[in-house]
Amino acid sequence: GRGAEGLRGRGAERAQSTRIKHARGVSSYFARAYFARVYFARAYSLASVFLFSLVSTRGKLAGMLNAHSHIAAASTSRSSPSLPCLRPGPRRKAPAAHANGGASLGGTSSRRLCCRAAASAPSSALGVDGKRSEVSAFDRVSILAEALPYLQKFSDKTIVVKYGGAAMKDPLLKEKVLSDVVLLSCVGIRIVMIHGGGPEINKWLEKVGLESKFHNGLRVTDGDTMEVVEAVLAGKVNKSIVSLINQAGGTAVGLCGKDARILSARQTAEKELGFVGDVTGVDPSLVRAIVENGSIPVIASVASDTDNMAQSLNVNADLAAGEIAASLGAEKLILMTDVPGVMRDKDDYGTLFKELSINETRELIREDVIAGGMIPKVQCCVRSIAQGVKAAHIIDGRQPHSLLQEILTDEGVGTMITG
Repeated sequence: GRGAEGLRGRGAERAQSTRIKHARGVSSYFARAYFARVYFARAYSLASVFLFSLVSTRGKLAGMLNAHSHIAAASTSRSSPSLPCLRPGPRRKAPAAHANGGASLGGTSSRRLCCRAAASAPSSALGVDGKRSEVSAFDRVSILAEALPYLQKFSDKTIVVKYGGAAMKDPLLKEKVLSDVVLLSCVGIRIVMIHGGGPEINKWLEKVGLESKFHNGLRVTDGDTMEVVEAVLAGKVNKSIVSLINQAGGTAVGLCGKDARILSARQTAEKELGFVGDVTGVDPSLVRAIVENGSIPVIASVASDTDNMAQSLNVNADLAAGEIAASLGAEKLILMTDVPGVMRDKDDYGTLFKELSINETRELIREDVIAGGMIPKVQCCVRSIAQGVKAAHIIDGRQPHSLLQEILTDEGVGTMITG
């Protein structure tokens, strides 16, 4: 009896041991399955992030390739009758390569690269305006190679662009300029835009039956005219620019100088001009917050009167851009105009000055080489450089993609003024 009881006891122990092992095996299986699922989910998440960033990067590079393909097409075919070809002049020094030890890629000009690749078989590419341009693959890669040091140098730097002239009148030019602004913003350059709107103001003054009056070549802004100026600049023109930037894929914020006291001004000493002001102060805190958020501020050149905050003053957009650039400590100030830059002979495009120092600029003013409407633009550039802006540029907004060519190529297209 005792033997049988012993057998039953050992059988129960073996059964219990088997159940424990089975339970441990099942729990181990589910544990492994659980951790495998967790690690698979993490791997899937990381792969998704990687693929998203890869697609995003390829999209940006494709946009750059398309835009710069159009630049190459523009630089290799200068047959437009409305804008004669500019003589190259001395090349600017390309910025040093990134601190990763690589050699500088900016030592070769885009014109030389295009000549070297002339024998390459062209491939069809879409430009930023949607039209096909025959540009070889070598050209597109070469343009990117030249632009790389500039993209590295100006990443997270602020560039203030005064937008005006013919580039605001021609719808096609307007679309191209704002596409270029979006491209620069997408590659990490902080763009701030300041604009006027003279032609649009004249049109609306005529519509409401107000006569445009001028004194010594400057607009006389009486009370009724000031209402139209503010409505057109801060309303119609500003929101049109904002809409086009957003449509091109950027994120723009429309402002005028009165918002958050960005621009303060005092009525000019020439009382005959009416409500026209000289900038006396800049508060860049709102503008800085917007660019740090990755958006593009678009600022109309209307300021508050320091003696009467309720009164609006019309301020010169060039001067407003210069003061805002100085207050932001901008890397560059770029004035878009209807001339190629500073020229010794205003009728000869071959006499364009590619680079000027402040002393050389003052000497040209004394020699009357710089005269008329170019004087306040140049003085605005000199003043901004004296207040800390690294370089100021005067470029022709009528030339397609002049903004990209001035910032991202060795030669540039306008006049660069430095300290």
